[in-house]
Amino acid sequence: MPANVPIGTPGPEVSDQPSGLQQLAALLGFLALSWAVSLVGSMPVRAATGGSWYAQMELAPWSPPGMMFTYVWLTLYAAMAVAAWLVWRQRLLPGRVALRFYGIQLALNLLWPMTFFGLYPLLGTTALWLALAVLAALLLTAVLTVAYFGPISRTAGVLMLPNVSWLVFSASLNLYAAVRN
Repeated sequence: MPANVPIGTPGPEVSDQPSGLQQLAALLGFLALSWAVSLVGSMPVRAATGGSWYAQMELAPWSPPGMMFTYVWLTLYAAMAVAAWLVWRQRLLPGRVALRFYGIQLALNLLWPMTFFGLYPLLGTTALWLALAVLAALLLTAVLTVAYFGPISRTAGVLMLPNVSWLVFSASLNLYAAVRN
């Protein structure tokens, strides 16, 4: 797309609308991918919260109960998957760029728990600061995903906003942990 065309301006269609079966398969694929990232990302979290070093950390007073993270993540990842599907089904060229940002933010969503929980036993507080840097990159990528999704599908952009809010909240928890531990 030429540089002088605003972000999200509809471009030429890539192909005809996918069939109902293709759309259902794509939706299930986006859900499966998102929840797979969530599941793999939760592995170091579960290992750390099972009575190890994490139980000894000083956590932010506004930290929610551990089980709440599971429910929030499942909901957020489902909303992100539906948002990606809504963009995908438009079959517009700007959607390709938007979906790349979505993929990057999914990868960073996976990297954050690997850094915070997975590297802490090896690096100590340094891992918490590295995780905060990953979270900053994730937040930026999530905001860009909203900016690209919104013009293609307003609903998709709105579905991504709770994730951005959660990332800001998570950054406050991460920063508190890095400063206090």
